[in-house]
Amino acid sequence: MRIVSAQELEKWLESGRVLEKDARGPKVVALDDGRFLKIFHTRRHPLLARLQPAARRFCRNAGELGQRDIRTLQVIETFWLDRAAGLSGCLYRPLPGISVEQLYRQEPQRITELLPALAGFIRHLHERGIYFRSLHLGNIIRMPDGQFGLIDILDLRCRQGALSAWQVKRNLGHLRRYLERRKLTDFPFDALCELYRHPARSPASPPALATTGKAK
Repeated sequence: MRIVSAQELEKWLESGRVLEKDARGPKVVALDDGRFLKIFHTRRHPLLARLQPAARRFCRNAGELGQRDIRTLQVIETFWLDRAAGLSGCLYRPLPGISVEQLYRQEPQRITELLPALAGFIRHLHERGIYFRSLHLGNIIRMPDGQFGLIDILDLRCRQGALSAWQVKRNLGHLRRYLERRKLTDFPFDALCELYRHPARSPASPPALATTGKAK
């Protein structure tokens, strides 16, 4: 991976719009040309971070999802921002659409028509061996064509074969806890799980919802 100069990084930060940040600084920046800059701050020892750069893992996960016919963002380039500290980054093209969490907050009454397709998408992930610890409504995108995709895919593992029943239960547990943390306790989680377990009872997938904007 190439090393991005301090001047190039400063130019990106000055011209871009910070979408996510924490105490360590910007994490996701929307650039004026439509690309997104993602900065992978790490708490790992610099040696480990250099051996297994987060940006490279992020790019690999995007490729694995593509091979399994799961829509996700398109990584353009990975690079070092501070190699000595193990700080890596990437440029990518975002997935168009809106997160399921945004949809639910804007029009909670419409989630019923979306629920069967959402359950089917999560089941599709698990059947293809995708264990996504950050599986939550903010990372699942409803695209303009009515399909779903994933973003923020760093802590994702791709396994050979479908997930076990234990892994499925654990993964859905992450989603339940996310809903509690985000105070989305009115979300019909139990109905989602029922549709996940019994897809034959699901009605036909709803038509695409009108969406605007781009997802991170």
